[in-house]
Amino acid sequence: MKHYAVKRLLQLIPILFAITFLSYGMMRLAGSDVVEQKMENTDGTVSQEMIDAAREELGLDKPFIVQYVTWLGKLARGDMGVSYVSGKPVFSTFVSKLPATLLLAVVSILLTVIVSIPLGIWSAVNQNRAADYVIRTASFIGNSLPNFFVSLLLMYFFAIRLNWFPVISRDVSLQSVALPSITLAIAMSAKYLRQVRATVLDELSKDYVLGAKARGVKFQTTMMKSVMKASLVTIITLLTLSIGSLLGGTAIVESIFMWDGVGKMAVDAINMRDYPIIQAYVMWMAIIYVLVNLITDVSYRYLDPRIRLGGTEQ
Repeated sequence: MKHYAVKRLLQLIPILFAITFLSYGMMRLAGSDVVEQKMENTDGTVSQEMIDAAREELGLDKPFIVQYVTWLGKLARGDMGVSYVSGKPVFSTFVSKLPATLLLAVVSILLTVIVSIPLGIWSAVNQNRAADYVIRTASFIGNSLPNFFVSLLLMYFFAIRLNWFPVISRDVSLQSVALPSITLAIAMSAKYLRQVRATVLDELSKDYVLGAKARGVKFQTTMMKSVMKASLVTIITLLTLSIGSLLGGTAIVESIFMWDGVGKMAVDAINMRDYPIIQAYVMWMAIIYVLVNLITDVSYRYLDPRIRLGGTEQ
């Protein structure tokens, strides 16, 4: 197990190199940079000499490969650079946005677990009954509604009409995070509810459930001790993948509610061609997904003894 974990962590290094190189190159294909963005927003006429001087100051006048190698060398020394827009260190800017993203991720996951797992189990146990049809219909509706539309609906009813929550997030608090987290939880719950239902139904159709029923074992006991334990692999896989996505920030929802998290930071950086911030965000996403997948694979070992890494006992 330790050998497998170390091997997966070492695989992170070439993956990060490849991702950073590709993202660095794709940003240059945009055809403009932060200097042009700033000059376009000025009212006066800017000479080409001023533009060239600004690019030289930021190192944007150098060839792409030289810029990338310079940035990579600084990164190896622990320097993520300075934001082209704010002039602040990238690391401190990124860290300042993490609390908001972490709070949004935690609240969204908790709401998703509270809604999707009980309803998914209830729907499976009551297959083809009224409760099952109602839950499945609700999940279809939740899956069909895009996040931006749900955001606007919640904002209109709960912020504007009822005035229960702020329209725009003012700070990192539970009141401000309510609407964006509910928006994300609706979409995730609608999707995961059906997955939980399908997983539980698959387990309920297996022979050990029929055998337990024939021996007189209570259905609740079989559900809690056998069916739920066997279903945990699928459920944890879904939740961990969602955690990775949420920790990377959900750009649309954060932008609509002006939630000052990592996702909104990335959108602002892309609009302003703030390359150092974008590179930090890309690295964060790559690390999160590799680590989340590693944690998921390792957890399989303890949740399901039938799963063996490499097909052999470790």
